[in-house]
Amino acid sequence: MELDTKLVHAGYEVTAASGDIVPPLHLATTFEQRAQDDLRYFYGRGENPTREALERCLAALENAAHALVFSSGQAAGATALSLLRPGQRVLASDDVYGGTFSLFKTLTKYDIRVDYIDLTDLAAVAAAMADDVAMVWLETPTNPLLKVADIGALAELSRQHDALLLVDNTFASPVLQQPLAHGADITLYSTTKFIAGHSDVIGGALVYNDDSLHGEFFGYRTAAGNIPGPLDCFLTHRGLKTLSLRVERQVRTAQHIVELLRGSPKVGAIHYPGLEDHPQRHVVERQMTGPGSIVTFEYLGDVQAMMNRCVLFACAVSLGSVRSLVECPALMTHRPIPEQDRLRLGITNNIVRLSLGIEDPHDLAKDLTDAL
Repeated sequence: MELDTKLVHAGYEVTAASGDIVPPLHLATTFEQRAQDDLRYFYGRGENPTREALERCLAALENAAHALVFSSGQAAGATALSLLRPGQRVLASDDVYGGTFSLFKTLTKYDIRVDYIDLTDLAAVAAAMADDVAMVWLETPTNPLLKVADIGALAELSRQHDALLLVDNTFASPVLQQPLAHGADITLYSTTKFIAGHSDVIGGALVYNDDSLHGEFFGYRTAAGNIPGPLDCFLTHRGLKTLSLRVERQVRTAQHIVELLRGSPKVGAIHYPGLEDHPQRHVVERQMTGPGSIVTFEYLGDVQAMMNRCVLFACAVSLGSVRSLVECPALMTHRPIPEQDRLRLGITNNIVRLSLGIEDPHDLAKDLTDAL
């Protein structure tokens, strides 16, 4: 099946018993165990049919053997990091989500070091690689400056040192980018964003092929209990069905908004993978099917006042929703990152991030023009 068909059909088959054409919502926390030799479901912290339907769909989207879902993107990330051992090292994108930065800070008490590096610079990555590097943690496009790294090249460098390559694919979604197909070992999603798509359910996911990883991740999730509830899984799976339609509309709108920004005297630098002069344009064209719907730009004025003037753009964190959002990363999503590090990367108080929704692009353009 093609991707759009998988979004609707993968993960669930209509059963003759009930004829439900959508996966039923299974709320049970425990299951009867008369047939001890053939137990499929034991306890809700480990197994749940509604959760498994979502996982099968997510795995199918990347032609993967396995997917597991979690109570949040952070919980998915924490589960991936549970693979690490004292004395090991992580190479991470220097332009990384503030929540991920906070998660990495917890590793210091376990004698695990995180080195932040520009993963678009393959020479710098090769120089930083060593036998103690156990994982390369890549965001592409990055948050918020939308740098795009070469997944295939990083996968090869990682393999040479027996390191796992994890790709946070939240910004692109499986519609625009398939990390496993380019050699990544693990794809991570905050399903809260594009996958669920309606700003009404928090979740995360890991997608991968390795059976041994599946055993590690499933065991950790069951022990830690960082599972999403059945209703969360039901809502995420329902939102997932329209992912391709939403992303297609959002990308078109983003391209429209970028043209508006390029003509405004109140706008400085614009960061968007669809620009002809984007520094990794050749990588974008090779590994993505579209440039995405997140746009970051420099506002030459009072950012807070500009955001307050927006009407259709809600001033809020998060992204990938049907509603358009505006935020200032330095003041909001990336506030946990030390100021000197933000400034070194170019994440100043004048940087604004837009997440385009599915509203009429002309209405969004007028709202943004008035605000600028």
